[in-house]
Amino acid sequence: MTLPDTATGQAGADRTFQVDLRGLVDLLSHHLYSSPRVYLRELLQNAVDALTARHTLEPSVPAGDFGIRLYADGSVVRVEDDGVGLTEADVHTFLATIGRSSKRAEKIAEQRADFIGQFGIGLLSCFLVADEIHVLSRSARTPDAPTVEWRGRGDGSYTVRTLPASARPRPGTTVTLTPRADAGEWTRPAQVHALARHFGSLLRHPVTFSDGGTDGPGAPVNPEAAPWERPYPTPGARSRALAAYGEEVFGFTPLDTIELDLPAVGLKGIACVLPEAVPAGRRHGHRVHVKGMLLSEQAEEILPEWAFFVRCVVDAESLRPTASRESLYEDDTLAAVRDALAERLRAWIARAAASDPELLGRFLQAHHLAVKSLAVHDDEILRMLLPWLPFETTDGHCTLDEFARTHRTVLVTSSVEEFRQVAAIASAAGLGVVNGGYTYDRQLVHRLPEIRPEAAVSDLDPATLTAHLDPVDRETELAAAAYLAQARDALAVFDCDVALRTFQPASAPALLVDSREARHERTRSQLAREQEGGVWGDILGALRQEAPRAQLILNQLNPLVRTAIAIDEPELARTSAEALYGQAALLSRRPLRPAESSLINRSFLDLLAHALRKDS
Repeated sequence: MTLPDTATGQAGADRTFQVDLRGLVDLLSHHLYSSPRVYLRELLQNAVDALTARHTLEPSVPAGDFGIRLYADGSVVRVEDDGVGLTEADVHTFLATIGRSSKRAEKIAEQRADFIGQFGIGLLSCFLVADEIHVLSRSARTPDAPTVEWRGRGDGSYTVRTLPASARPRPGTTVTLTPRADAGEWTRPAQVHALARHFGSLLRHPVTFSDGGTDGPGAPVNPEAAPWERPYPTPGARSRALAAYGEEVFGFTPLDTIELDLPAVGLKGIACVLPEAVPAGRRHGHRVHVKGMLLSEQAEEILPEWAFFVRCVVDAESLRPTASRESLYEDDTLAAVRDALAERLRAWIARAAASDPELLGRFLQAHHLAVKSLAVHDDEILRMLLPWLPFETTDGHCTLDEFARTHRTVLVTSSVEEFRQVAAIASAAGLGVVNGGYTYDRQLVHRLPEIRPEAAVSDLDPATLTAHLDPVDRETELAAAAYLAQARDALAVFDCDVALRTFQPASAPALLVDSREARHERTRSQLAREQEGGVWGDILGALRQEAPRAQLILNQLNPLVRTAIAIDEPELARTSAEALYGQAALLSRRPLRPAESSLINRSFLDLLAHALRKDS
């Protein structure tokens, strides 16, 4: 590392920062790198970059002639490459100065985009698992260059020696680590081999591993090219191979695989369509390689938020890693890649809609929410897929296209609760109502006229529904007047009016017409009354509107209601009205307020007590 200049005693003399290497390594392990296992990735990366520089220096030599060899036997971990190597000056300049990268040197900087690393601190990650790093290197730039040995220690000291060329007969670099006792988890032979396959399975240079147990060159770490780079006899064989690779990487059988190819940034890979639905908004991490080296398994930023129905594995040339090389740097290139990949997903949906209805049906069954989120903001997807998307309606689950053929006017509720309240009554009255309470549904239903201009869409208004409920004759209304008065008095605590109508189905005794907004407004009005005279009461009073009342509409066609309105005993009339209100509230399937739960229990007990008194 760079040592401080000797003080000159003169005021204003420049000095060099002193670096506490142990403190820096602790900073890297706790705040930059996610795990000590990255040491092997950094060594592989340095080796790959050295090979890239060697190929630039000797372009006529086939790239396959240069390789990387790993060795681990439990006592040492060694990484050897046939790369460009280092001179003694390079060692002093680059290995002993924190933050400077040999990849920035001389002419290599001109080809910087060819290298994976950009930050020059990767070698320090080895101190996460070892107290000493031994580097033996011979430069390929100078004929008959000597071998240079560098030893760096965790206390910040290092030594450099020049050795005969015979110490390393061929150009390249060997890095050897003697693991600490507490680093066995990451330096055992099986683990080193697994990490090499994990990080380097798609590297373009040959990588082998040996644990010293057998003679020979060692087992290949990356025996095959990426599956999208291999030749296949037929398109079907290619599709099956890509699907098998997706299953191997992600652990599920894809519903389909989408090939991704962006030549402008050198990106290739696949998107695997998940076979099952995922919760809305849950973003999956994607597996991103940069120039063959695994960068991240959790790169959410490669795709837009709405694309949570796929998981991707890609290899790219032009994406920039962050300093930790565990995520992508957010810049204009990444934004353009994200937009281009989004367009590939849209194109796949369009192809499925046009040529494979069976695949589209299975896709929508699992991922209709994802498609709805896309259709809200994408006119092309809206026009293409709105007729296929399922919605909950008074005719059951069906598409809007089917529903609009039966109902010229499509009514849409603002909440699931509202739909549950009115569905049975609206269906019996011949009204076509769509549940707009689910995410995106109400917005999409209102865009139906863009696809079917003859369809009319409007929000469901309580008045629309009550207008389809038939009034009772005047004689019945007068006979029920006393009961209705008792019922209104009993339900006044809930700001609920009571009316008598006839409607289908006759099995429904009562309909509670209420909305969440109306309940909120009544709650606010109640708070304002309770806080009257205070500052908070003045604020609530300023916000107060005329609180809309709920309506309990009794069905005169129902036998239970006909029996109730004939009751002439005041207490029993009140109790029966409370019971009918409780039943209607339960049928609405909305959460009950504590007062409503109490009312249901009390009315049941009162009716039971009345029956027991009558029997006795």
